[in-house]
Amino acid sequence: MQIHPQLQAVLNQPFWNNTGMDYAVAIAIFLSSIILLLLLKKYIITRLQKLAKKTKTEIDDMVIDFFQGIRWQFYAFIGLYIAIMTLTLPPVVGTIMKWMLVIAVGYYAAVAAAKVVDCIVSRRAEAAKRENVADDASAILIIGKLAKVGIFILAFLLILSNLGVNINSLIAGLGIGGIAVAFALQSILEDLFSSFSIYFDKPFKPGDFIIVGSDTGVVRHIGLKTTRLQTLQGQELVISNKELTSSRINNFKKMEERRVVFAIGVEYSTSSAKLKSIPQIIRDIIKEIKGTRLDRVHFKAFGDFSLNFEVVYYVLDSDYIKYMDIQQDINLKIRERFEKARIVMAFPTQTIHLAK
Repeated sequence: MQIHPQLQAVLNQPFWNNTGMDYAVAIAIFLSSIILLLLLKKYIITRLQKLAKKTKTEIDDMVIDFFQGIRWQFYAFIGLYIAIMTLTLPPVVGTIMKWMLVIAVGYYAAVAAAKVVDCIVSRRAEAAKRENVADDASAILIIGKLAKVGIFILAFLLILSNLGVNINSLIAGLGIGGIAVAFALQSILEDLFSSFSIYFDKPFKPGDFIIVGSDTGVVRHIGLKTTRLQTLQGQELVISNKELTSSRINNFKKMEERRVVFAIGVEYSTSSAKLKSIPQIIRDIIKEIKGTRLDRVHFKAFGDFSLNFEVVYYVLDSDYIKYMDIQQDINLKIRERFEKARIVMAFPTQTIHLAK
């Protein structure tokens, strides 16, 4: 094809160590690169969308979301970078383009990692909601946000390192600043890490009845700094997470069965035959009641005013109300059987013997 002499002169004219033809080729590469990358993006997304309809995994959805989130400016920059690499330009231009490429790639790498975290966190949070553990879902979301912050901080440091910045001194400075902040926020951070400890170790969860020191109550909410209990009296008790993780906790929700020990006393005037019948009477009563397992019944001691028997049995349930219902039933039946057998229960008495 014959080119006009004036156009040929322009194409052959050198400018900044490149001819007009070189710039024309670079522009063609720039435009074709943008078109090619956008078509590739559309092809990949289309293929993945067809694949996503056939699979149940969320990985393809995550990849589609990632590619759809890449803006056209990124493809324009990639095309510009490829085009400029074909030209002979001052070193500073190449250095600037390299820096911009590192920043762009680092940013989108961090975005991809954050998408993975979002996918994992959303699945775990949904599972926690299905199990009706709202506090676990909240903790998972908070951990996910902290993880994403960590990802972008790491990406920022890696970008600086690739740009030739000595990050050792920066990290040292951040370390000193972090120590100062940690000292200032020591109490808050202790409670924060304690909340993570409670989440991962799960010594208790909402709905559990626990005893912490002299305080008792049902766990209603586990927060980042405090945990809230509803006491038996009805008021709300707020305890710091640090105190909970450093204290002994009795969790009655974890109890599979409850061991019960109680004593009864009969009068000293009770005959030996009746004393021997008492253990069997109590055994029969407990065996009749569902949800119990008898351990032992013994004539234990001669008390100050009564002959004392000790009874040990198990309630095969952790529910406190059920235990009280069973104990009430046992007490009523003992009273009824003792009345039939004419066995009199003792009460505090004192006998005075007068000598003449």
